[in-house]
Amino acid sequence: MEQFGRSWDLLKACFGVLRDDKELLLFPALSGLVSLAVIAVFAVPLMLGRLLEHGLAPFNMALVFGFYLCQAMVIHYFNAALVGAAQIRLDGGNPTLGDGLRLANAHALPILGFAAISATAGLLLRRGKRRRRGLENAVTAAAGMAWQVATLLVIPVLLSRKIGPIDAIVESGKLLKRTWGENLIGTVGIWAGYKAAFSALLLASVAAVFFAFRASPALAVAVAGLCAAAMVLLVIVKSAVSAVYTAVLYRYAISGETAAGFEQARIEQALRNPA
Repeated sequence: MEQFGRSWDLLKACFGVLRDDKELLLFPALSGLVSLAVIAVFAVPLMLGRLLEHGLAPFNMALVFGFYLCQAMVIHYFNAALVGAAQIRLDGGNPTLGDGLRLANAHALPILGFAAISATAGLLLRRGKRRRRGLENAVTAAAGMAWQVATLLVIPVLLSRKIGPIDAIVESGKLLKRTWGENLIGTVGIWAGYKAAFSALLLASVAAVFFAFRASPALAVAVAGLCAAAMVLLVIVKSAVSAVYTAVLYRYAISGETAAGFEQARIEQALRNPA
């Protein structure tokens, strides 16, 4: 129970920053919209390639990699903008949407390099999951989790230091191992909190739509729309909280300092006292 208590404290602290800078929610929202646009652009070529896959196997592979690369770039670009804006807030500033985007633009090339590495890793892991079963599939899943852990701090590293994506991955791994690599309770807590909230919202939405439909089909459509909007908002908030959490953990990892909006004692307890 103490583990979950520490995670909840960190989650509340991250929400405190978002409460002060609600515009930070725009970054994951924009990321989602651009990702949908990428899917729309690649949808027809990918479907045509699947229909003609016997004669266009190399083309299909190139197309799939291009899709993964574009998606990874979109995700990492807006995540960098969000992390950069969060770092400005942690320094006592008042970030704007433009501030975050300017930081991401200034580091676009290393972000693209990291996106290419992420796309390659994603393709290899996906291929491994499709072709393996049992123990081998579990090993592939573990490799995917290890990759996520090792690259958790890559974006704040790229924003703070003039190094390439490979060096940033190495530095991220070092920071995790040296400072809080054995204590990922906060990250797990955020994910668990999100899953619990999403499940509760989903059940409540199903019930609300059911009872609304009994009253009026038109009302059921309206309620369904509101419920869908609430779910999208929850996903956006979760993405923003995760980025803010990453920003403060990186700050703590390199300097041992936290900033206004985070409760110093609680964060240090969560980071220094693994269960």
